[in-house]
Amino acid sequence: MKTNNRSAIRLALATVSTVLVLCPLVARADVVLDWNVIMQTTVGGQPPFPQFRFAAITQLAVFEAVNSITHDYRPYLGTITAPAGASAEAAAVAAAHTVLKTYFPASSASLDAARAISLATIPNGPAKSAGIAVGEAAGMAVIAARANDNSAPPQFYLPASSDPGEWQLTPSCPALGGVFFQWRRVTPFGIRSADQFPLDPPPALTSAKYARDYNEVKDVGGLNSLDRPQDRADVALFYAVTTPVQIFNPAARMLSSAEGSSLSENAHALALLNMAISDASVATFEMKYQYTAWRPETAIHMGDTDGNRKTEPDPSFMPFIVTPCFPSYPSAHATVSYAARDVLERIYTSRLHELVLSNPAAPGIELKYSSLKQITDDIDDARVYGGIHFRFDQEAGADLGRRVGKFVYENNLRVGRGPSCEKD
Repeated sequence: MKTNNRSAIRLALATVSTVLVLCPLVARADVVLDWNVIMQTTVGGQPPFPQFRFAAITQLAVFEAVNSITHDYRPYLGTITAPAGASAEAAAVAAAHTVLKTYFPASSASLDAARAISLATIPNGPAKSAGIAVGEAAGMAVIAARANDNSAPPQFYLPASSDPGEWQLTPSCPALGGVFFQWRRVTPFGIRSADQFPLDPPPALTSAKYARDYNEVKDVGGLNSLDRPQDRADVALFYAVTTPVQIFNPAARMLSSAEGSSLSENAHALALLNMAISDASVATFEMKYQYTAWRPETAIHMGDTDGNRKTEPDPSFMPFIVTPCFPSYPSAHATVSYAARDVLERIYTSRLHELVLSNPAAPGIELKYSSLKQITDDIDDARVYGGIHFRFDQEAGADLGRRVGKFVYENNLRVGRGPSCEKD
């Protein structure tokens, strides 16, 4: 009966574009995993960085609701009190539903239907009613905590210099300037501050490292490059439209299933994962707008101005995918993805089975993975073969992401006074 209800939840939201994950069915699926799928679908139409924030808020609300009942971990807010015997399942459903319906009222009908289906699997009675109340309270508490987190209003950056190495507006940019300038000021979920993990500057324009990475992206990242294999073209196109929320939440669900994780463990893992994803985006924008480094599109057009004899210009260079409208260093996709990978590798001991990712926005492309490293390797290649990042952007993002992920894991939602099977 529960399996049919869970299938109905997914079917009710199947009309919304999302990343599809094919993995073995397991008996221990629970409402936390069910509503993680619903979260991923509901936030999927948002730009990447707001998407990360909504995902973190949702999963923290689910964690806070469940944990107020199980007491397995230290709380996030610590303001939610649950009566004895309250249903943790009902609390998880109500928390996720409350957050998503508040932020996405246009999805109310499908969210309400999913809530009804989920709650129908829980016996009526005081435990269920108490759990619903706890979940709603947790959802509203986390929403309130993020009400003034500097994610809005949007701010823009106009370059003050046209010197070599300085970021310039590319053809994809609005006249207002670089986007998400405010994101470096968003209040983090789990790290202390956006500038907690400073990066060294990008390589000097006159360095051998800069020339090597310049010539790599020039050779393989152009729109009509003959040096880009089809499989690298596929990853470039796929990851141009697929965000870390849509990649690493499915990976977490598969890893959870492989290890038979409990409801409480799932709430904990998904909260940490999405905290790290969101905080990594904040940290990367702090560095991006500190160094304001130019994109390959600009650099290759102006290769004769950088003082490096090994960087021949190509004024006709166009990247294979559209250049995002903000500075290049470090790569945001790398920072966020390596933060996610770090958290998952610390939580789970199992390897992925065959994780198959597809996205209706990238028709005909299907990517298969058996490790998290394979995913981040492809993401690194995707940005270089897509013509929008230097290899050193990816390397710096990987370093920054690992540090964010490690800190979020080690300093948040630690084991509490109750029983826990967290793996260290």
